[in-house]
Amino acid sequence: MIRPLALALLFACGLAMPAAAQEWRPQRIAVLQALDKVTARVTTLRATLNQPERFGSLTITVRSCNARPPDEVPDAAAWLEITDSRAPANGAAVFRGWMFAEAPGVNMLEHPVYDIRIMECRPS
Repeated sequence: MIRPLALALLFACGLAMPAAAQEWRPQRIAVLQALDKVTARVTTLRATLNQPERFGSLTITVRSCNARPPDEVPDAAAWLEITDSRAPANGAAVFRGWMFAEAPGVNMLEHPVYDIRIMECRPS
């Protein structure tokens, strides 16, 4: 059993406090890095929310883009839908999901020719 004085010390030192929730802020522009693996061409794309952006045979649509506030550890997360005009005509996306700037390997586009990566999210 923890005594009241010991409990007070734990709270005073911050040891028994829950971790602060990290905040995400919605942004309008996603800065993406696109790589053509065949030509080794790297291109920076500025994609506005819900406006399709082309890179090679890919069409990239950013549905959501969020960034951490300036006083927190920098990171960006974007929900992307990517289609390939060379894929079968059923219209299925070759990628649909969240990408994270600080953890690009967590969820990435698996494509034989192209790599897409989120770099940051900006207000405009």
